Amino acid sequence: MSSTLIATPLAPTGIPRVYKCKCDRPVFFTNSVCLACKTALGYEPNLASIFPLREGAEPSSWLLTGSSSTSLYRHCSNATSASACNWLTPWDSGVDGRCISCRLNRTIPNLSDASNGERWRKIEVAKRRLVSSLLMLGLPVIPRDEDPNVGLGFDFLRPDQEKVLTGHAGGIITLNIEEADDATREGIRERLHEPYRSLLGHLRHEVGHYYWDRLILDSPWIDRFRELFGDERADYNEALQLHYKQPKSDWQEHFVSAYASSHPWEDWAETWAHYLHVGDTLNTSSSFGMNIESVEMSFEGFTEDTLCQPDDDFLHFVNAWVRFTAVLNEICRSMGLPDFYPFVLTKSSIRKLHFVHLVVLNRHAGLECH
Repeated sequence: MSSTLIATPLAPTGIPRVYKCKCDRPVFFTNSVCLACKTALGYEPNLASIFPLREGAEPSSWLLTGSSSTSLYRHCSNATSASACNWLTPWDSGVDGRCISCRLNRTIPNLSDASNGERWRKIEVAKRRLVSSLLMLGLPVIPRDEDPNVGLGFDFLRPDQEKVLTGHAGGIITLNIEEADDATREGIRERLHEPYRSLLGHLRHEVGHYYWDRLILDSPWIDRFRELFGDERADYNEALQLHYKQPKSDWQEHFVSAYASSHPWEDWAETWAHYLHVGDTLNTSSSFGMNIESVEMSFEGFTEDTLCQPDDDFLHFVNAWVRFTAVLNEICRSMGLPDFYPFVLTKSSIRKLHFVHLVVLNRHAGLECH
């Protein structure tokens, strides 16, 4: 199979999702030790890769094997916690020993309850994948304690006396940790008639609200946003109440999900989450040498007039995704499993995805709206 990476928006520099130990055995994003040769491993977020480690000159310090970097690192202080973080942080960072992903946490679950440890571990695995993608995209990832005005923070809470609602407000993302229980999450998914619900999906959606505030609000993009998504100044609570009372019957024609049709903010967040879903999945598959172009199937792809402006790379990206998911859905059906991708992309949703892509790429390049 071809090993050529598809030029996805999520990895504008062609950063792969495939990693190897010094023994040449494959290792994966969550690994902290090579299962074959027992070499210590760590994820360096700025270099976007898992590295085999060798001991440095300072106690408990590490050097990267297979990198030109001579910098010293330490394991995140949460490496031995229930979250089992495998990320690295610079030796001389001067912070509390936590990596950039863990420093985003404002509130973690009460670990005196043993059942919360496993919930927290699952949440952190999803959050680290999210944060790695955001860093790949060149998006600002600033902990709340570093910038109380525009920093990002996470509160992971379990309902006790009060109900905990997953959501975003002013840069703080709250997650009900009971979503980490598969049976609980699946029950909610069925009750709300959702085709897809996951921890990573939650985090990608809620961080979309955060980046709307950072990238769209009070920016030159706002007029184009309103043309595509609608006027976000419409009453949000009223819109949600109407959605749950009487969902739009024709939402499939204009939105990526039913929930996206409730309000322009939710349309943006759902589209943003899909952009991250698509980019990271295609980047991972192409990193493993999966040649989507070789798939033999009758396929009428989207054309340039679907997009906000001419963009051959994005057109190739989205058509590759449609072809790829059609095949994966058939594979899942062969196993008697639900569809891998239970969504249908329309011209309207593709145009919105392209808008998200343009916002991200312009931010990555340090440019303004054009």
